[in-house]
Amino acid sequence: MLIQKDFNYTPKNRNRMLHIYLPDDYDSSDRRYPVFYFFDGHNLFLDSHATYGKSWGLSEYLSSTFTDVIVCGFECGHEGDERLYEYCPYSLQSAFGGPLAGIGELTMQWIVNEVKPFMDRSFRTLPDREHTAICGSSMGGLMSLYAVLRYNEVFSMAGCLSSSIGICMEMLEREIRKSSLDSATRIYLSYGTEEMKHFSRRRHLDSMNLRLKRLLEEKGAEGVMVYEQENGEHCERDWEKQNPIYFPFLLSGRKLS
Repeated sequence: MLIQKDFNYTPKNRNRMLHIYLPDDYDSSDRRYPVFYFFDGHNLFLDSHATYGKSWGLSEYLSSTFTDVIVCGFECGHEGDERLYEYCPYSLQSAFGGPLAGIGELTMQWIVNEVKPFMDRSFRTLPDREHTAICGSSMGGLMSLYAVLRYNEVFSMAGCLSSSIGICMEMLEREIRKSSLDSATRIYLSYGTEEMKHFSRRRHLDSMNLRLKRLLEEKGAEGVMVYEQENGEHCERDWEKQNPIYFPFLLSGRKLS
């Protein structure tokens, strides 16, 4: 079941659509479910809603594999560079041109203090950190990594696909060093080999992701996976192919009800 709901994004006092997926047996059971929060919710389920006409195909994957989780995807702003600012946790000199005063921390406060409480009130969730994940791609992948570091008491799992780590690698390293990671933390990092050819700033994606893995493991994370997607591009079509990889990895050892 797919539900769409307007939800006020308080940092700008504007609506941001929530795209919510409920498992097939939701109405016929009294079970509670883990929740996966996703950035770029409009790209998750329907090709007709996706920015570039191709979604992640999440509902088909979850239904066909009987992966019983609730998904809540939140939309970003679509005017100008809104997404870039909303999904950047730091103020920095952007490779995209000029200074970037990111409001990603305000976005995270909105997710943690408003979106998650709404989901836990409205649906049969398993609200504890063990059953709460945050995922995204590109700038959403960067935000997912930031979220699991800064809000580790809320999220025990993070799926970070093709993350835009290159724009703030030093800041991320400092974030990891000062973080207090619970040992029961699982983090999935990925990149596509074709991304390194087309994005000059991504030339060292392999070494950057492996360095993050080492730093995260030094902080005690129980599971950190780096996946190199052969011939992978920076697009939804290739992120969809990773659904059968990151979902089982992140959920490993978690009770699903």
